[in-house]
Amino acid sequence: MIHHYAELGDVRLHYVTAGEGFPVVLLHGWPQTWYEWRHIMPELARHYRVIAPDLRGLGDSSRPADGYDKKTVANDIWRLLHEQLGIEAFHLVGHDWGGPTAYALAAAHPDAVKTLTILDVTIPGDGSPNISQGGRRWHHAFHQTQDLPEALVAGREDIYFGWFYRTYGHHPNVIPDADITEYLRTYRQIGALRAGLAYYRNIPRDIADNAAIAGTFKLPMPVLALGGDSAWGRGREVVESLQRMATDVRGGVIEHCGHWVPEEQPDILLRHLLAFFEAHPG
Repeated sequence: MIHHYAELGDVRLHYVTAGEGFPVVLLHGWPQTWYEWRHIMPELARHYRVIAPDLRGLGDSSRPADGYDKKTVANDIWRLLHEQLGIEAFHLVGHDWGGPTAYALAAAHPDAVKTLTILDVTIPGDGSPNISQGGRRWHHAFHQTQDLPEALVAGREDIYFGWFYRTYGHHPNVIPDADITEYLRTYRQIGALRAGLAYYRNIPRDIADNAAIAGTFKLPMPVLALGGDSAWGRGREVVESLQRMATDVRGGVIEHCGHWVPEEQPDILLRHLLAFFEAHPG
């Protein structure tokens, strides 16, 4: 795997590539980075050109003061792929906040997205309250509170982020300590906490943006939607959300899996992805 940086003017994106062939783009979530795809990239790279960016503000990408609505984050990815790398079409996979970012990218450039895969997240503005599960995702409201999360979490990232890493999987050790250390390396950097919270503080704007799209347009490309079946997995909510936003949706639930799908069940995810891509070749 090769690390790169792309200067896009208002943001510098770090991204990792592997393999050759038709492109597959992997978009991570919070509180993670491109590194969440480490288990599946080598096998995908046997068949495809794999590109895994760090989203704006996260990982080793730069941390602008604004631009964390998902339409803007998605446009970063489009500029990287289209303008910097000359890619015209690709398979697109998004997990957690990478999912709504992938939706925004697919809605803006439907002819370029050959297939869309959404992992354990629902789409804001899909007509349901499921992005926060009616408040069950308590951290959504906490993260949208101004200033307080920064004051409470700064300097205690290992405690706060560690709770999510160890609680949101189907057992507490699905993300080993060494991998948590890698995530914390980036989330302890100056501006990273603020940038991560900004993804949540833009939920109202994301809801409005996506509801406006869904009111007149449904995604035309094939969509694969998968949720984890454990306590903090989204289960069938993922399929149900995408069925409101797209015309051709399949998927379901991955067993013995919580929220961290690419790390908890990489082999099962790989089987789903390879079969889906092979059924819709580039």
